[in-house]
Amino acid sequence: MGSVSFASIFANGCRGLPSPALLVRTFGLTHVSLSDHCNKLAQVAWSARTPNTRAFACESTKADVVDVTTASSVNGYPKYDRLLPCPSHNLPPRVEHLVVTEGRRVQEYICKALDLPPLFVADLIHFGAVFYALVCPQPPPTATLEQIRLFKEFTAPSVLKNRSSIKGKTLREAQKTFRITHVDQFVETGTYLRVHVHPKRFPRCYEIDWKSRIIAVADSYVVLDKPAGTSVGGTTDNIEETCATFATRALGLTTPLRTTHQIDNCTEGCVVLARSKEYCSVFHEKIREKTVKKLYLALAAAPLAIGIITHYMRPINMAPRLVSEDKIDKWHLCKLEIIECRKVPWPSSVTKEKYCVEDCYWPSKDYAYECKINLLTGRTHQIRAQLAARGAPILGDSAYMPAALAEITTPGVNPFGKCRKNHSSEDDKEIATTEWIALHGKEPSVAIGLQAFQISWDNGEHIYEAGVPWWRS
Repeated sequence: MGSVSFASIFANGCRGLPSPALLVRTFGLTHVSLSDHCNKLAQVAWSARTPNTRAFACESTKADVVDVTTASSVNGYPKYDRLLPCPSHNLPPRVEHLVVTEGRRVQEYICKALDLPPLFVADLIHFGAVFYALVCPQPPPTATLEQIRLFKEFTAPSVLKNRSSIKGKTLREAQKTFRITHVDQFVETGTYLRVHVHPKRFPRCYEIDWKSRIIAVADSYVVLDKPAGTSVGGTTDNIEETCATFATRALGLTTPLRTTHQIDNCTEGCVVLARSKEYCSVFHEKIREKTVKKLYLALAAAPLAIGIITHYMRPINMAPRLVSEDKIDKWHLCKLEIIECRKVPWPSSVTKEKYCVEDCYWPSKDYAYECKINLLTGRTHQIRAQLAARGAPILGDSAYMPAALAEITTPGVNPFGKCRKNHSSEDDKEIATTEWIALHGKEPSVAIGLQAFQISWDNGEHIYEAGVPWWRS
């Protein structure tokens, strides 16, 4: 049963929350902007759905979501049926926060509270998109007086002391969220529910011949050539459409495969999946002891010199990842080694269309540069951020290429770049940082020019390589 911090929903910009066009059923909202960078306005509000339901809602907007209002039902939302077959696109984000006012089966309660079909709710639970906490978490600072009153009503000591389910637990422990795993799970009065009505989808999972992507099958592990546009182990709201799930089915295994490490959704290549909880721990220890070696192939838009590239990455768990060549206190060390770099033709329009690769307005499209990279440290988005910082972003990387292009055309715009400007105060530097983040684009939809080409451990005793990268196919 997985645990997820409720506070993280607000810290990451509320990914998966609804757009203003879908607020027909909600009233009394108080919107407060969390951030206005990158043209992605995230707004958060808690609201009472009706005077007697004691429901809370979190709302947001994102500029790149699909507008489905033209096909929506009378209540302002799409007409729901089942989560499968998988749509070719992700629906506009929608997350609902509820407090149970009458104990009953969780499926039944969600159906009634949100006016959703039973099969759709059952699918959400199967996807891992429904969470609960015994006690409602603390509302955000933007909550209204009425919303705070409702929260206090359900968390009043006189109410909590009569709930046997939380006896022996601290309030913090009772507010921890866990995934609902069964449609018949009973939720008592006062229980908090978080429902990801529109989980992030991965249509590519249904297009792949998964057996052909299996590199090796051992007693303790499976090595997979992960396709681009898929998730290794899933997201907060979708643990069904994953490489681990589909590889398990392709091999006909009775015990689900476990993830041991991650690579980005838009990256393809070698991934090790454990066949047991024990080997999962074993492989994690190998990673900690730095006995796992990873080589990557990156298709860069500009040439890179052979040698080690060192940066320091801002310790904020949110994309885009900012890096600096100068050492900054508490920023994380990032090191990679360029082993080879050779000029190759820029991928054809047919190949780019097949893998949904974007040009991002890069001016020169005659040649690209295939680099073999030894990853010396393993930070999220490390290769993507470091190569972009060197003016050689990865092809198709719509999240980092726009910023790299801006730095080339307007030197000094990057507050952490070689041509950075001196700022008179920390406030000025913070403003410059916000403006720099705004120059980054959205996460790629399918593939970028990055492949986890080779993985090895135990001094080369185990070594595996991925197939031909997409740009050579």
